[in-house]
Amino acid sequence: MTATTAIVIGRNEGDRLIACLASLRAQSVETVYVDSGSHDNSVAEARKAGALVVELDHGLPFTAARARQAGFDALAETDDLPEFIQFVDGDCIVAPDWIATGEAALRADDTLGLVTGWRAELYPERSLYNALCDFEWRRPAGEILVCGGDTLVRSQAFVDAGGFDANVIAGEDEDFCLRIGKAGWGLRRLPEEMTRHDADMMRFAQWWQRAVRGGHAYAQVGWKHPPYALREQLRAIVYGVVLPALALWGVFENLWIFLGVMALFVASYIRTKNGLVKAGLPYWEAWRHARLITLSKLPNALGMVLFHWRRLRGHGMQIIEYK
Repeated sequence: MTATTAIVIGRNEGDRLIACLASLRAQSVETVYVDSGSHDNSVAEARKAGALVVELDHGLPFTAARARQAGFDALAETDDLPEFIQFVDGDCIVAPDWIATGEAALRADDTLGLVTGWRAELYPERSLYNALCDFEWRRPAGEILVCGGDTLVRSQAFVDAGGFDANVIAGEDEDFCLRIGKAGWGLRRLPEEMTRHDADMMRFAQWWQRAVRGGHAYAQVGWKHPPYALREQLRAIVYGVVLPALALWGVFENLWIFLGVMALFVASYIRTKNGLVKAGLPYWEAWRHARLITLSKLPNALGMVLFHWRRLRGHGMQIIEYK
């Protein structure tokens, strides 16, 4: 049995995918690449790198969950299911010692179903949005409830959890992690560098769309696993729906109400900024990030509305892309 096989998912990642596959090959890791309708040379480059390639059928909606599950299914069909599976997005480079470190942690504690590490942004200096991603991904090490998509999973834990749900189009990793925990497995973040990611977010519209996807994730995963993300959903409702509606009404009917709502937004911004400074960010960086975090409740609310609209109408869940 192979110790670890990586399942890489991607769509039109170009040079980023080549770098991802090279970082895995340098650690002698076998790879499955799952392609979601790329129009570039991704499939050819994956085959050149020696990966087992799975091309998803265009007849069904593309989702990260569907791609990851397809990668696992392809592995299962080979009758050589590895002990561990490293899931990684095709726009990430895997740190040189991560695979060995993750394997050692899982072998040292047979109650662990999953370990993850620290993801960092490759180019935080290129945009405010990239820098915000870099901050969001640096979370404390230790026992965790959920994590992102770059993770090393014990194959048995994957099976026990039921794999990925292809209908979850955002937050599929949180849904998967919650089900691993419910299956009785532990989850841990190691204080180790794991992956470096190229968010490539250079425009406000990209950040906005990513925040819409985040709201969709809060709503969909929260719907499946109540009361998960309840606080985030309540914040989005208050600051993304109720207060903006009051402000709009106040502009025409009562200026004092409008000013009161604006004061609440300013207070939220100051509280967020102070929290970021306390977390160790320089003042100037906290000031920049707090603006986006405060504003993010609006697109979060839109994403939540979108999920429930689709759910109530019986519509399929279509992926929300920002790049």
